[in-house]
Amino acid sequence: MTKVRLGLIVNPIAGMGGRVGLKGTDGEAVVLARERGAIPLAGLRAEDCLRELLSCRDQFDLWTGAGNMGEEAARRVGFAPSLVGEQKDVTSAGDTEAIAARMSDVDLLLFAGGDGTARNVCAAVGEKTLALGIPAGVKIHSAVFASSPGEAGRLAAEFVSGGHLTEKLSEVMDIDEDAYRKNLLKAVLHGYLKTPWKRGRVQGLKSGSPSSDAEAQSAIGEEAAAILRAEKTTLFFIGAGTTTRAILTSLGVQGTLLGVDAWFDGQLVGTDLAERDLLRLMEEHPSNATKIVVTPIGGQGFIFGRGNQQFSPEVIRRAGVKNIVPVSTPAKFLALGGAPLLVDTGDGSLDLELEGYVRVISGYGQYTLYKVRRG
Repeated sequence: MTKVRLGLIVNPIAGMGGRVGLKGTDGEAVVLARERGAIPLAGLRAEDCLRELLSCRDQFDLWTGAGNMGEEAARRVGFAPSLVGEQKDVTSAGDTEAIAARMSDVDLLLFAGGDGTARNVCAAVGEKTLALGIPAGVKIHSAVFASSPGEAGRLAAEFVSGGHLTEKLSEVMDIDEDAYRKNLLKAVLHGYLKTPWKRGRVQGLKSGSPSSDAEAQSAIGEEAAAILRAEKTTLFFIGAGTTTRAILTSLGVQGTLLGVDAWFDGQLVGTDLAERDLLRLMEEHPSNATKIVVTPIGGQGFIFGRGNQQFSPEVIRRAGVKNIVPVSTPAKFLALGGAPLLVDTGDGSLDLELEGYVRVISGYGQYTLYKVRRG
């Protein structure tokens, strides 16, 4: 019987900027990420995917990029892959495109990265090769990624075992990182990839809040601002998004649209913070409660793990899973079509702790009980 041919590409720098407060790692940003002590995570995310394929390892052959572009992750899990390309200490988008082009004849191409990596794969293989993203980047707006590394592996295992998966053309989106760092979000469609798809297992295309949401966001902002004013001894971390920004507007301060800000005792005590800044603030307020205010990504439903990696597993655990304060407009709930809110922190045990039902601020004096599950 002919074996299935699987390809794997890891973008080793993908996601490095997230916890250190950067908005991506394209171009020279990777240098800054390393200077801030960023740790490569894409290989670990690829390992989480590959572990789901161990049970069917005899049914496929694995091709992967040499060195840190896939080989290292595959060998750590226990695979002996065939290699494509040469090992390099410093890799580039060109390396991703070159390896993807050489793998264009595989049955399924897995790639670990973010929107930039998806763009590179799309440029190399177009719509002819079945491909699926393993989410590992800072910004993941595209609809070509599984909802978690584990889901990517389970979908791939199902494909290898002959299971029926719908194939669809999915959007590859990316943003202007220079504009993103200036708090401007400009997403552009760069093409389509042919992806395996199952509802709830592949994330949707990120969508922004419609202008009609402005009134609802203002109402949520007033409700949440009242809580922040009342709880003077609580340290609040306020995540990215237009809904959370409405809280700061109600408080009469200006924070960051796409970063994490901190509020304590009636004042803004930090803006556009990295993980280490959040941990430092908690150390400076050891006797005070810490609460994390987040809003789900429109069209996807993620409250952790997409665009707010500053809220690392350590930050969330120190704050406590009971101290998560989600805020969402009713329109976002409707757009999810009954699907749950999602978490993908990179820590499986923490994701399980976060599962259940949460009380979401959805208006002025209004709350919605909504389900959360891991991605």
